[in-house]
Amino acid sequence: MLNLNRLALLDELHRRGSLHAVGRSLSYSPSTVSQQLKLLEREVGAELLEKAGRGVRLTRQGEILAGHAASILGLMEAAEADVAAALDEPRGVLRIATFQTAALSLLPTVVDLVARQAPQLRLAVVHLDPAAMLDALLARDFDLVLAEEYPGRPLPLHPEVELETLMHDPMVLAAPAHGARLDESRLAEELAASPWVMEPEGTEGRAWVTAQCRAMGFEPEVRFESADLLVQLRFVETGHAVAILPGLLLRENRFDVRQLQYSAERPSRRIAMGTRRGSATSPAIAAVLAAVRSTVASTPGPSGKPLSVGLPDA
Repeated sequence: MLNLNRLALLDELHRRGSLHAVGRSLSYSPSTVSQQLKLLEREVGAELLEKAGRGVRLTRQGEILAGHAASILGLMEAAEADVAAALDEPRGVLRIATFQTAALSLLPTVVDLVARQAPQLRLAVVHLDPAAMLDALLARDFDLVLAEEYPGRPLPLHPEVELETLMHDPMVLAAPAHGARLDESRLAEELAASPWVMEPEGTEGRAWVTAQCRAMGFEPEVRFESADLLVQLRFVETGHAVAILPGLLLRENRFDVRQLQYSAERPSRRIAMGTRRGSATSPAIAAVLAAVRSTVASTPGPSGKPLSVGLPDA
């Protein structure tokens, strides 16, 4: 019979790509990981690894077994979740990866709800680059992720991940509230002449906002860069730049900025919640899923705290 712990190591190697990365993830030495995988080779009766430069890669037999390992581990997780569901109360530590806007506007309320409704459950929340979230979820670094998806840039689909749409968050043009005001009758021309603040090159947000500017007929002058959206808002508030930012962030902040609808298409990003398939029956995950849904349902739309005229409720 194949050893489940060794199958888990093979699954980690398949996902992370090197013995050193597996060792770092699980607090093992690379030599320990290698020894365990050699034992797995004896159990299965086939070579699973071959040399590749200074590292290793999976053989064809290793790839086949790694595919089965992922399925087996998923079944084990579902079994553990079903057994845990028979317990009286959620408990333990649940690890969540989130992006900045959700961390600012949604997660504090979620943490409060969970503390009241499941006091024996502790949440560990990490702010993570959305591009890395689903891989980290599949690698079991996290139990649940909150991810964002910009229009026309869909999140990758994976059979082992269940994604639930929570809301569609309008994207809003943020401009300085004081000083010279943008002429909305010639908005594209005004924006072409304005300095911009955006996320750094190579990020989803930067690529999407740049594409929006190009669709309006101009190449933006990006004078300021920051991955921190609150920093971007500060540059707008102080009159140094304009930006396209999430409505969810703007309705939560106290910055004095002017919010404008810049596109007749009213683009919005999708905010989704991701779990590994079969894990949602776990009482801990189910409790957090319920708290997230409740928080989103109670988040005010433009009618409660306007983003700008004509924007749809998120």
